[in-house]
Amino acid sequence: MNKHLIALFCLVVLGIFYPMAFPGYLTFAITLLLFVGWATAWDILGGWAGQVSLGHASFVGLGGYFVAVGTSHYGIDPWWAVLMALIVAALLAYLWGKLTFTLTGPYFTLSTIAIAEIIRLVAINEEWLTGGATGVFIFSLPEPFGIDLFDRLSNYYLALTFAALCILTVIVISRNKFGYQLRAVREDESSAMASGINPLSVKLKAFMLSGSLTAFGGGIYAIFLSFLEPQVVFFLLLSVQIALTAIIGGRGTIWGPSAGAFLLVGAGEIFRTTFAEANMLIYGLLIMLVIIFMPRGIVGEPSRYFTRRAYAKRAQD
Repeated sequence: MNKHLIALFCLVVLGIFYPMAFPGYLTFAITLLLFVGWATAWDILGGWAGQVSLGHASFVGLGGYFVAVGTSHYGIDPWWAVLMALIVAALLAYLWGKLTFTLTGPYFTLSTIAIAEIIRLVAINEEWLTGGATGVFIFSLPEPFGIDLFDRLSNYYLALTFAALCILTVIVISRNKFGYQLRAVREDESSAMASGINPLSVKLKAFMLSGSLTAFGGGIYAIFLSFLEPQVVFFLLLSVQIALTAIIGGRGTIWGPSAGAFLLVGAGEIFRTTFAEANMLIYGLLIMLVIIFMPRGIVGEPSRYFTRRAYAKRAQD
């Protein structure tokens, strides 16, 4: 059995029993798991396909608003709202990619910021669609099998499911044809085309999958918060945090985004309670140290070292 699947299974089992050991830290755990899922989903596009996006907050907001508006204004069950959000997120990613994948490098990244800002402004100004700048409350939700979806324990297990699903998706991608196509496009599009790979098609698939998974997490985030406002869920800072989490952990790796989430979310929580006003300064210094001494990320740097070592050993043999 794949070692990554075994590791994921062990972590899920530990996650199931976490609330019994640390019942007072569920809010922190939910935030951590959401960022694990979002960063892993972002890495499908930003790491495996090599297309750095700073607009993924748009998909978080899309998933969140489908659940919030759908349940509060139209009486749609949250699971149907999430399903619709996944479909719309995939369509949005397809159109978004069609418009921007002709750009490369920093120009693509800047284009994602521009489009995400347009979506944020639409969410703020179109009151009939999103409730406008005042936001929208989720007043009530159905209780499937008597489960209160507003309960923190329910939120935790939803977030755990989301994080595990995202990691499982990347594990599957890493071992199939699509994963090899993503690596080929990331390393050299011209060589990939010479091998019969369509870079645009591969990147569009990666963007659609990444956006849909991110929107799924956004729906859970909406239930967790019970209140959404566009200045928060569509904000550029959230996109930067998601991207930074994956980059610090190690782009294009299975466990890098998870490691980045544990470091940044965990460190942020510890510094906020321990160092008060100085927490952001120390948090920033931590990020700088990781970037300077581990430029490929917490997982990416050791992975590169051991890969090169294995190749050197084989060459000597």
